[in-house]
Amino acid sequence: MGEVIGIGGIFFKSQDPKKLQAWYEEHLGFQPDREGYVYFRWPKQARMDPNAYTLWGPFPSDTKYFGSTKQPLMINFVVDDLDLILKQLKSKGVEVDDRIEEHSEGRFGWFIDSEGNRTELWEPPTTVSKKDLTE
Repeated sequence: MGEVIGIGGIFFKSQDPKKLQAWYEEHLGFQPDREGYVYFRWPKQARMDPNAYTLWGPFPSDTKYFGSTKQPLMINFVVDDLDLILKQLKSKGVEVDDRIEEHSEGRFGWFIDSEGNRTELWEPPTTVSKKDLTE
């Protein structure tokens, strides 16, 4: 039997796709192609620990973790310097959650994009042990 080996893309609806693309380009340095897609090339991910992972996880429909209960999903971006990115976002007037969570899985922070979507930023630890992945 074949198996899923990773997430190939995240696709979602937007009230104004071009405006949202421009917002992410300005605030997080995204570089969309002609069609508006942003490619995160695997070589960048190769700099991560060999035990790094992408997580897929359903949440209860009434979760408050995504912010608004109307928000059907939350995107989590892997970042190399959480503090620096949050500082950059704040300096551009972006709503940033002042809370930063630190766990064995890494550090987490959040911001609200131009359409009101709560988005998570994840700075993985410098090493991820296999034990951490099985707990």
